[in-house]
Amino acid sequence: MRPGLWQILIVVLIIALVFGAKKIPEIARALGRSSGEFKKGLKEGNAAAAEKAKEIKEAFLDEEKPTDKQA
Repeated sequence: MRPGLWQILIVVLIIALVFGAKKIPEIARALGRSSGEFKKGLKEGNAAAAEKAKEIKEAFLDEEKPTDKQA
């Protein structure tokens, strides 16, 4: 469920009343930076997980291959 236009406007109005109009750009910048850092961390975590999954898969496949002694 996504917020509608009126809901967003009401939230922005409340934020303006609580923090003041001069603080809004500062808050928006901080939120943008936080969002960027979160996305960066998420990307790094996904890359690390994919690498670990690849290592596990390769180790599993190596165990399944018959060696010359077994054949």
